[in-house]
Amino acid sequence: MAGLPGTSRSNIPEAISNPRELSLPGAPVRLWRRCIWRPPDVLASADFPENDPWWSRHFPLRYRAEAPRVTDISSEKAALRKRLRDVRRENVAALPPQVSALVFRRPPASVLEMIPSDAVIGLYRHLHSEAPAAGYARFFAEQGHTIALPRVGEDRTMAFHVHTDPFGESDLEEKPPGVLQPFADARIVSPDVLIVPLIGFTDRGERLGQGGGFYDRWLADHPETLAIGLAWDVQKVDALPTEAHDRKMSAIITPTRIYGPFA
Repeated sequence: MAGLPGTSRSNIPEAISNPRELSLPGAPVRLWRRCIWRPPDVLASADFPENDPWWSRHFPLRYRAEAPRVTDISSEKAALRKRLRDVRRENVAALPPQVSALVFRRPPASVLEMIPSDAVIGLYRHLHSEAPAAGYARFFAEQGHTIALPRVGEDRTMAFHVHTDPFGESDLEEKPPGVLQPFADARIVSPDVLIVPLIGFTDRGERLGQGGGFYDRWLADHPETLAIGLAWDVQKVDALPTEAHDRKMSAIITPTRIYGPFA
């Protein structure tokens, strides 16, 4: 190194730190100040730790790539679902039998005003501590509405099939995990009004579902459908973690209140 033209012992660290600037033997060496430009996709790593990477001593801050900040909304939703399921289960267990027999027997008058007389009504068969929709199914059937329940096919898509016996439920079969749904050969319809189950909700119409995305996908494909959530009062929260695919409700009904209608 000492024999190379243009170098001295004091220049050796600079030449070593910039090996690409060394010329061929016998040619002048061009020694630049610390100006090695880091590729924009180089991130701090075990090889180049953030506290003292080689490139942080050479490049302006504006050229450094930053790792994207990822918010784990899925984990947040999962934790919230667990908590709200526990709250919902304890609420239902504490209800006196006479109260349980009276709630959700028929929709409130203000909600009925939102529903056309010839509307096809989609509902759900409640599971465990969900707000029961069977009373609504019987009411709408008595009013002459075509009613339908969801069925999830082998391809994991959800469709609504006509439910002809809301009183005896003889037209339903049990599918894992214990959900009653129409037989596969029942006629498929597209509900004009959909009564939707939920885990949690806000007073702005935001909904937290079971996590499968069935209702969000169906409502995304049928944006004209009037979606009405059914819930216990204890399922209301101040805020929910939401994503672009989450669908808001047109209204939400609890045993004591009606939230909405929302635009």
